[in-house]
Amino acid sequence: MDFEAVTKFIQKTFQTETFLPLHEPRFIGNEKAYLNECIDSTFVSSVGAFVDRFESEFAAYVGSRYAVATVNGTAALHIALLLADVQQDDEVITQPLTFIATANAISYIGAHPVFVDVDKETMGLSPDALQIFLEAHCKVSDARCINTTSGKIIKACVPMHTFGHPCRIDEIKALCDQWHIALVEDAAESLGSTYKNRHTGTFGALGAFSFNGNKIITSGGGGVIVTDDEDLAKRAKHISTTAKIPHKWEYVHDEIGYNYRLPNLNAALLCAQLENLDRFLEDKRMLASIYEPFFSSASIIFVKEPQSSRSNYWLQTLILNDKEEQEAFLSYTNDHGVMTRPIWRLMNKLEMFKKCQCGDLSNALWLEDRVVNIPSGVRL
Repeated sequence: MDFEAVTKFIQKTFQTETFLPLHEPRFIGNEKAYLNECIDSTFVSSVGAFVDRFESEFAAYVGSRYAVATVNGTAALHIALLLADVQQDDEVITQPLTFIATANAISYIGAHPVFVDVDKETMGLSPDALQIFLEAHCKVSDARCINTTSGKIIKACVPMHTFGHPCRIDEIKALCDQWHIALVEDAAESLGSTYKNRHTGTFGALGAFSFNGNKIITSGGGGVIVTDDEDLAKRAKHISTTAKIPHKWEYVHDEIGYNYRLPNLNAALLCAQLENLDRFLEDKRMLASIYEPFFSSASIIFVKEPQSSRSNYWLQTLILNDKEEQEAFLSYTNDHGVMTRPIWRLMNKLEMFKKCQCGDLSNALWLEDRVVNIPSGVRL
């Protein structure tokens, strides 16, 4: 591979020869006006008009009945798993090729991740691998999925839409329904992505999104839980607000709760960001349309949106030939002012998850040695 030519092309695409980050935020709308409005109101914490407004507008955007805003995406996933009745010593199936937050949220409860392989095409949880694992290791008893290897209950399944590309979520949902497993979508990276004309995060009982500083829209942090279930939404608000019973002056809490609600200041930013989301998404698709023919002509695999999907192209992704080429590419580009990153180290290789049960992870291992992300920010 001609690393110099690739680096110069990326710089030319972004019209810069200075340091080029992987993904930086864009504040081009009403962010300052809404922040000033929020400050003038003095409601800057977890109660305020912008929190309510953002939840309503976000739910409408993704096609969910309810949205509950949280301080970050990990908190959203943690609460979603609690709402799915995941308890200490239960098991949760997820993919090994994901950001650490997915496995961390499972561990916060004292539950155990079980790692099942991904599809090469989507880089998300493979329904084929999931079916093979369930048939080999599980049985249904009293409407519960029992892992016959460990003897533990498999309470939930958490697929992740990697880099914004939807996984085959309808097939995963069908398997979860068949095996009495709650489906909780980690849609942290996939705001604006749809599968068969339905927004990611809305296929399961619960979905979780992130608004970290590197996401398409951001408030510096932030997350949100989406659901169509009114009772789940009410409970999400309750336990993410320290489980405090409403009262004019008394401080009474009826269970263990979490201080996870999104501050009004952050919600003000997100309301402004959401107004420009479609514009951001269009620019990202345009960037993909520029990248794809260049890398194809250089015989480099550029990851395109999967079949039946419309991807947000959150992070533009290449698949190189092997680990040696991956390391050389990362070294050259970063040394020459273009930030690139590999895909995550597999979760089952991290010290705290080495003892977790795994299926055959051939695809995840293959991708780990080859995938790199290149600059993907909105160029407006």
